[in-house]
Amino acid sequence: MTVSKTINASGADSVAQLVERIASSSVYDVAEVTALTYARRLSGRMENKLWIKREDQQSVFSFKLRGAYNKISHLDEMQRHAGVIAASAGNHAQGVALSAQRLKINAQIVMPQTTPRIKVEAVQALGAEVVLYGDTYDEACAHAYEIARTTQRVFIHPYDDIEVIAGQGTIGKEILEQFSKHFSQKIDAIFVPVGGGGLIAGVAAWIKTYSPTTKVIGVEPEDAPTLHAAMKAGERTVLPQVGIFVDGVAVKQIGEITFSIAKELVDEVLLVSIDEICAAIKDIFDETRVVSEPAGALAVAGAKKFVQREQCKDLGLIAINSGANMNFDRLRHVAERSELGEGHEGLFAVTIPEQKGSFQQFCNVIGSHSISEFNYRYADSAQAHIFVGINFNDAEQEKQPLVDQLKSQGYPIIDISDNEMAKLHLRHMVGGRSPELTDEVLYRFEFPERPGALLRFLTEMGSRWNISLFHYRNHGAAYGRVLVGAQVPAEQRADFKEFLQRLGYAYYEETMNPAYGLFLR
Repeated sequence: MTVSKTINASGADSVAQLVERIASSSVYDVAEVTALTYARRLSGRMENKLWIKREDQQSVFSFKLRGAYNKISHLDEMQRHAGVIAASAGNHAQGVALSAQRLKINAQIVMPQTTPRIKVEAVQALGAEVVLYGDTYDEACAHAYEIARTTQRVFIHPYDDIEVIAGQGTIGKEILEQFSKHFSQKIDAIFVPVGGGGLIAGVAAWIKTYSPTTKVIGVEPEDAPTLHAAMKAGERTVLPQVGIFVDGVAVKQIGEITFSIAKELVDEVLLVSIDEICAAIKDIFDETRVVSEPAGALAVAGAKKFVQREQCKDLGLIAINSGANMNFDRLRHVAERSELGEGHEGLFAVTIPEQKGSFQQFCNVIGSHSISEFNYRYADSAQAHIFVGINFNDAEQEKQPLVDQLKSQGYPIIDISDNEMAKLHLRHMVGGRSPELTDEVLYRFEFPERPGALLRFLTEMGSRWNISLFHYRNHGAAYGRVLVGAQVPAEQRADFKEFLQRLGYAYYEETMNPAYGLFLR
């Protein structure tokens, strides 16, 4: 590696000159010097020292402001008069809009027509004109290029521009300055989220110049390995498709300029799963009370994976939280997946006999393990297929012994913890109608969230009544919400009510609920 290597792109220069651009950047006219937060709890768990670089603290909650402002601030008077244009449905759009507003330059942002209204309004609130075009980013981007060609507006690329890269590189400069001022620990590795590569190219240029022994490690989702694929092939490649959960880095091809830098300066690229990213979002929240966006949590997920792989201790690690523009409706999905990503839950498809008492017998085999989810609907008179979640302290150590134990007791079982379809859809669709059912009643319960609550329910109920429907999911509250169907003949309803009173759990009858009649009865 040599920092004087020429960057392979038109108008670009050497890495050393890029470092000079970073040093002279004027991003602080609009950007904040964000905190470097020591992750105390996570560091203890990892047995290493981890700091989080808090780009969620920018006014637009993302690092993208740095690159956009650095690029726009370098425009000449003629370019400023013509105005700027960009294509984005996310953080880059807000960065360009705010930068143009501060510099009193007219800005247009082309966004796909499918962009949520809240994002459109956020850009408009910063003074930019929004043009809605196409259904995808690629269509919006092509339209933005056409507008730039016909109007002479300057196109502000989200990553593949030397001034944008220099603006993002100020994060690397800040990290070294903050660390040398406040901490004596050596920085062994910096973990950087990767999409188009602007952030990692800028950070790597600065870090490898002034701290060459520090590893610069990129982190990408498994379903969007843009830089990983290019590094492996030795050239830029176009991915056939990319996942959309981590939309901030959903790029099919790494940038030309960014790759020319990254391939020389980046030590490696780690790939992490959606579950691992969701677990990292929870980790960041536990440390900072900030809900990171999926792309923002990539670096923390990568740091955890690196430590697990290397089995290292007492290293100084830094993870860049690139942003916190999280859509609120995603939080449910993140919460569902974080326990799997942390190795604290396993999901299984188990076949049990369709007979009275089979639930209780199954729970006895589970033993001390808490059940986090239990989905079941009567299907036929011989067998029942259940979707069950089980809590572990360490799934890697505990899961297989439990699977072996269930198999030894005659339970067919399939581990579906890594089955994406099951986790996204099946877990919420277990159920249906059965013409064989008679005398079914439906009750909603509040189970106290403590080990043994489910087993106590089944023990108290005994084998007198057949359970025909069961749905439960732990949501981290003091009480779990449970829906239970049972076959109770009319002459036994009074006895069933006595059982409910004896159980002592809060309950509500839902037998006459119209939704039950429409979808489950």
